[in-house]
This record gives sequence, C-alpha cells and structure tokens, in this order.
Amino acid sequence: MSYQQNQAGDNIKTDVSSWSFEGDTAKSFEAHISKSVPGYQEGQSLIASYSDFFINLTPQKIYDLGCSTGSLLEKIEARHPKKPINYVGFDIVPKMIEIAKKKKFINPERFKFECKDILSLELSEASIITSYYTLQFILPSVRQDLVNKIYDSLAWGGAFFIFEKTRGPDGRFQDMNSHVYNEYKLRQGYKPEEIFSKSRSLAGVLEPFSDKGNYDMFQRAGFKDIEYIYTNISFKGWMCIK
Repeated sequence: MSYQQNQAGDNIKTDVSSWSFEGDTAKSFEAHISKSVPGYQEGQSLIASYSDFFINLTPQKIYDLGCSTGSLLEKIEARHPKKPINYVGFDIVPKMIEIAKKKKFINPERFKFECKDILSLELSEASIITSYYTLQFILPSVRQDLVNKIYDSLAWGGAFFIFEKTRGPDGRFQDMNSHVYNEYKLRQGYKPEEIFSKSRSLAGVLEPFSDKGNYDMFQRAGFKDIEYIYTNISFKGWMCIK
C-alpha cells in the first residue's frame, strides 16, 4: 500500500499519530478550531467575563499557556482596555506566535508572546493563568508537574482557567460522547473520511483525562475551590481558585 497524507478538513493534511499545529494547521487554525470544538468562541468569552473578579489582584499579570493566535488574551483586553494588565502568551509553534504578534491589540505594549515549551517555563506570580485546550496535548506523565507549577505561580485568590476535551467515566459514556461529537462534526460540514483521518492523526498525541482525572489533578496541586464553568458533549471548562 502506497503512503499518502490524508485530509482532516480546512486544507489540513494529516498522518497517523502525527497531529501538529505547524504549517497549514497554523494558517487555518482559527477557522478549523471554531468548527471542530463546540463552543470554542463562547468558552473564551466566558473566561473573559469571569476575569472581572481577578484582574484587580496584584500583580496584574495574565499568562496564557498554549496561546495559539492570541485570541483569548485579545478578548480579555477588549473587556478591560483601561486596566494596566501585563499579558504574556506562550506557544511552542513559531507560526502561532507570528500570527499572535500581528494582532491589533488596544494596548500592544502590554503584550508579550514567546515561542517556548510550557514545560520548561519559569513563571513569576500572576493573577490569572489560562490553559485553553492545551494540557490535553501534554504527556500525562508530566501533566501533574505543570499544574503544580501553575498553582505555585498564582497569587493568593488568583484563578486558573482550564478547558479540556475529556474522556467519559466508562466505555458506555465514552461511546455516547464519541457518537454525538461525530454527529456535530458532520453538521459542521466535515466528511466522514476527514473525521476519521483527524482521529487517526490524534492517536497518542491528544490524551484527555476523565472529569475525575482532571479534578483529582487540580486537587493534588493544591486547589480546593474548583467550579465547572462550561460543558458541551466531552468539552469541559473549570475555574480553579487558589
């Protein structure tokens, strides 16, 4: 059988167990992710709204881990344009950082975007840290260490906003969620072969935890005040307050 790459939709080419946000994926990211993740824009808007309760904490600094094109930080600034907040975004994909740096922020001098592996970061104290569908791509063996670092870096009373795709608590619920999610993607216009190709490319790359697995991880890091702020099929969002 001859080798060939497959299409995952939106002009993104894939291969087995090799999903990447480089190249054409970075170029098509905003359109692709908004169609692929239910409520993607809504979730960002929710975080921006909840940020009202934390932006006056000292220091007025927000980290976005896995910032992609900077759209989440853009929404937060648009809500609080007069606040002297320092925004810092990290992403491992150079082309994502290039796109983020070209965005027209209201106060561009308050923004800093760096191409770095978030596992190697030394974070200073911050009032808000966000991880928007990022930790699911971090190896499970080191994920707890990263959440521990996030907890330690938050100011007292600060918030960690995390959104993730999750696994069902057992095989029955996982089957139901997978079925409903595939139906969602078909309604978005993706072809069955594109859905299957992307699923193959994410094998071993995207490793979601169950709801309980995530909750236990937050608690082990030290978080005690944890609240669901979003759920749609298998896509969940939490607010964890230090």
